[in-house]
Amino acid sequence: QVQLVESGGGLVRPGGSLRLSCTASGRIFTIASIAWYRQAPGKQRELVAERNRVTDKTNYVDSVKGRFTISRVDAQNTAYLQMNALKPEDTAVYYCFSKTSAGDESWGQGTQVTVSS
Repeated sequence: QVQLVESGGGLVRPGGSLRLSCTASGRIFTIASIAWYRQAPGKQRELVAERNRVTDKTNYVDSVKGRFTISRVDAQNTAYLQMNALKPEDTAVYYCFSKTSAGDESWGQGTQVTVSS
């Protein structure tokens, strides 16, 4: 089992930056990919960014390309989502997600990001 805890959300003005953190515990060595999803009010949860730990390939939703960066899991078992040039439409609850090589999925509890002037 893998447990995930997010932090770093908050209120930021348009054009500003935030860095979200996702700290993993448990069977960390089994994580094959890590990702960030978001869910805005009244909308479906969508994939924002993902990184495969084996191939190191990344994938981003078109709306965040060039603005968001998903990091590798570092020595403190933490992955980050660096978000720059934030827009009001980025407002959502952001969730960390991991998947093991066996297909087991884990979700964090979510962290609120609000972009508003």
